[in-house]
Amino acid sequence: MGGFFGTISKVPCVNDLFYGTDYCSHLGTRRAGMATFSKEKGFLRSIHSLESNYFRTKFEPELEKFVGNSGIGIISDTDAQPQLMNSHLGRFAIVTVAKVVNLEELAEELLSEGMTLSEFSSGNINTTELIAVLICRGKNFVDGIENVFRRVKGSCSLLVLTEDGIIAARDTWGRTPVVIGQKEGAWCVGSETASFHNLGYETERFIGPGEIVRITADGVEQLRKPNKGMQICSFLWVYYGFPTSCYEGRNVEEVRFATGKAMGEKDDTEVDCACGIPDSGVGMAFGYAAGHGVPYQRAVCKYTPTWPRSFTPSVQSRREFIAKMKLIPNKDVIRGKRIVFCDDSIVRGTQLRDNTQALHECGAQAAHMRIACPPLIYGCPFIGFTSSKSDLELITRRIIAELEGDPNKRLEEYARTGSPEYKRLVEEIAKRLNLDSLKFSTIEDLVASIGLPKCKICTHCFDGSSLHTLEDHNMD
Repeated sequence: MGGFFGTISKVPCVNDLFYGTDYCSHLGTRRAGMATFSKEKGFLRSIHSLESNYFRTKFEPELEKFVGNSGIGIISDTDAQPQLMNSHLGRFAIVTVAKVVNLEELAEELLSEGMTLSEFSSGNINTTELIAVLICRGKNFVDGIENVFRRVKGSCSLLVLTEDGIIAARDTWGRTPVVIGQKEGAWCVGSETASFHNLGYETERFIGPGEIVRITADGVEQLRKPNKGMQICSFLWVYYGFPTSCYEGRNVEEVRFATGKAMGEKDDTEVDCACGIPDSGVGMAFGYAAGHGVPYQRAVCKYTPTWPRSFTPSVQSRREFIAKMKLIPNKDVIRGKRIVFCDDSIVRGTQLRDNTQALHECGAQAAHMRIACPPLIYGCPFIGFTSSKSDLELITRRIIAELEGDPNKRLEEYARTGSPEYKRLVEEIAKRLNLDSLKFSTIEDLVASIGLPKCKICTHCFDGSSLHTLEDHNMD
């Protein structure tokens, strides 16, 4: 997915920029970059791969080269960024959190008109450079960003570092969050409120869908009003979000706790304790334990000192191996117990199957699984929240293909909680993963836990719903 952070102040900003960007590291693992601007030295930039190391390790040795009172940083699962541009709009640096479904189509159009796209990421077109080119076709930055909003199918939020400040824009349907923070003499803008607290920033407000603002050391100027409709991704609270972050005023840990509590109160399964699969399943498990009236115990622990995140390697088999190695079962806690394990989601099912086998080998009397969200039935066309290249990588679609002879058949029935097809699907997943029982949160409970109206939350990956198709727009 990716996350960004920008700051501008009356004093040098490099420390805030460095640590603020680092606090977005849970949102991506492939590349990272920073850019600063000073009147004396202009724009300075650095980009590194994160596939074999961490952000701080890569950037800390070169911090002294960054000077200036304004800067932007990015943690990216896709492109090498920030991109530096020189155009009729002036010189600028840009970072994006984007999924451009029609990337090839836009690139072909630009090339046919004589434009140049020089940057490539892993042999592919660099999305951020393409977006920068679209911006440069506008008569000013607002016009250029609106051009991006009109042309991109998917989503795009961005920060533009100019000689006069930072321009921030949130994607037209607000699928990814962008939030503004303030402290004395400085402002910041980023993907995560978790970046703010330790740097002394207080959350000022969330940028609205399609809104464009300019941030200087003296304040925030609105350049474009927000759109009326919003479809923020519900998976932010389920999986991506750091526990201390808030999106649209709703704290991630509180939402996870509420989701687990709702499930624990309804569940009649007899168990001895609850355990979360670290990290994103822990908050839910605390809630489940409270709702079900059982203790929380750490039957599985994550070994964090040396193992990177499980989806860092590009090869799926190696991702699966690392996922197994980083979770260590606590055999003495597991032996002889009936345990409910809570996790954020089931995508491919490979990691969970391996974990379940290890639990039984450790002597678990029963291994039950409770999932914080409904079954993932549809791939996401709006943001890149998994590395899946096809819907058939989802365990649900593979099972539907086997049951129906067609992976796209009767999806609405399989997505509807409590339907015969839904029950059959869940039973088959439990059987294949060797679970004693398996239950998913309902969309209704998830939405209630988030606390926003259903019309403002995107649940497309669970039920195929959306306020619009890829071709529709939310532009005033």
